[in-house]
Amino acid sequence: MKKTVALLFFFNWVLCFCQNDSTSFENPPFWAKEIIWYQIFVERFYNGDPSNDPAPEDINVPPLNRTAPPGWKITPWEHDWYGQEDWAKTDGRSFYENIQYRRFGGDLQGVLDKLDYLEELGITGLYFNPINDAPSLHKYDARYYHHVDVNFGPDPEGDKKIIESENPADPSTWKWTSADKLFLKVISEAHKRRMKVIMDFSWNHTGVMFWAWQDILKKQAASAFKDWYEIISFDDPSTSNNEFKYKGWNNVRSMPEIKKSNIKTERINGKPYDGDINPGAKEHIFSVTKRWMAPDGNIDYGIDGFRLDVADQIGLEFWSDYRKFVRTINPQSYLVGEIWWENWPDVFMNPVPYLGNIFDAVMFYHVYRPARYFFAETDFPIAAQQLKDSLEFQWNRVNRENLYSMMNTSSTHDAPRLLTDFNNKNKYKYKDLPRDDSLYKTGKPGADTYARVRLYLVHLFTTIGSPQIWNGEEMGMWGADDPDCRKPLWWDDFKFNPETRSNYQPGAKQYDSVGFNHAHFSFYKKLISIRKSNPALSTGRIEFLTAQSSSLSYRRYDDTSEVFVLFNVNDKEENFMVDGDGSFIELLTGKIMKGRNIKVDPRSALILKPIIEN
Repeated sequence: MKKTVALLFFFNWVLCFCQNDSTSFENPPFWAKEIIWYQIFVERFYNGDPSNDPAPEDINVPPLNRTAPPGWKITPWEHDWYGQEDWAKTDGRSFYENIQYRRFGGDLQGVLDKLDYLEELGITGLYFNPINDAPSLHKYDARYYHHVDVNFGPDPEGDKKIIESENPADPSTWKWTSADKLFLKVISEAHKRRMKVIMDFSWNHTGVMFWAWQDILKKQAASAFKDWYEIISFDDPSTSNNEFKYKGWNNVRSMPEIKKSNIKTERINGKPYDGDINPGAKEHIFSVTKRWMAPDGNIDYGIDGFRLDVADQIGLEFWSDYRKFVRTINPQSYLVGEIWWENWPDVFMNPVPYLGNIFDAVMFYHVYRPARYFFAETDFPIAAQQLKDSLEFQWNRVNRENLYSMMNTSSTHDAPRLLTDFNNKNKYKYKDLPRDDSLYKTGKPGADTYARVRLYLVHLFTTIGSPQIWNGEEMGMWGADDPDCRKPLWWDDFKFNPETRSNYQPGAKQYDSVGFNHAHFSFYKKLISIRKSNPALSTGRIEFLTAQSSSLSYRRYDDTSEVFVLFNVNDKEENFMVDGDGSFIELLTGKIMKGRNIKVDPRSALILKPIIEN
């Protein structure tokens, strides 16, 4: 059987390699330059199957493993985000403590139900936040890496029994639960729609309910997995005290850190270092990776890559080995790392050491921050020339293949939504919650903010790198940083309760009507269509033409076509000069424009394509 599987992997490898023999080991897959990423947070995406909704006994809030408060129920999808549920009003905890207990019932059936919607939008890549079995909302505290969360599938109780029948340390005993099988169906249906699928995992830490950690808690130093983690001291049974101490990631007790090994260079937070992880944990991670990439040995049924959480916390030796392993399974797979802060909130990490022989891309927040400071009205304004310089600095240190495959990240589960980020003047990712700044605006933005966000969106879909959409942005959702960016999505088939504009704080309340914004959706859909219809926007070169004050323009071009993109961030009309003396079609509106002198309205952008005369 093992020989058969090994041969199958080999033939799959050859087949994939022959599909595009120009994809060398150090380069991203051919498809990564043309992808439109859509990030899905399943629990808040759509409830397609209310029968699998979590019950009170499923709720466990780390690090103290608190169970559901008395009277706990699933929160209605239409609930006012800043309104307190009845069970939350009586338990004495703060708003942001109680919000971690909320569940709305989103599941994988909900994803299946909305794949046609995503296809209509134009999405070609799905990036799933963690769906591994875990007690928390965020699920970075895995209970099992190799299973989908039981409440995301159709039979939670049956799946628990299947999991209990396995030996999690022995992959030969692993079975497919109903939740696992439903995710495989999601992959299949996504592939039918020509969408790639990647999963989000953290190989840096697990949760306290992870099967190996539970074995350590029971057996202490006698556990076969005691070397998997950064254990400081085990409990001494001869004393009445509990001497058990360990290292949690970022000092978070609910996420015990997997033990690092073979560290050859100094480990400094926010800097790359050379090192590996515990061999037993590494072998388990590789088995989990193979399971999701090639279910039952077939890559056609598996995912297309991974988004890797807090990747800077793991040494480069591990990541180098990981890439080699992943590419032996599927040479067209894609790895994107979360490489973010060297020194929060001012200095980003240098992504270069993580590209090529490590990852295909990183989440490129690096190009969003200067764009925000240019397009939004903030206390940190920059002019067009500064934006150009900032972008070119980031681009010039990344080789071309990786640069064009970068995940251009704007908003995520870890950051404010675009409309709210543009509606506040604070420094990027600093005091962007109402609990940190009482003046932080959480409600519906004004018309100028919408206009500025749409300018940025034109830039996002016409610049170098792959656009990424945090689920719900295309619906016009707003929200502060985590957890306020994780509201249930505003689907058009719901009638939502008005949302408290002045959030959870005391005082007179004002309310905003919330719901699906069709105009915003149409704008996203149009931009995606423009990008997909003009290959120069995905793979072409870029040339800046204007970078003065509030005026920016550039040209995207390849050997057969070109597109001009013009931005006027000012509040008055601006003139731009465009090469050529023919005619252009403005791709956002379909209007024909003639001549080289192009007028751009205030707070507006144009995407111009020359009309070729026969």
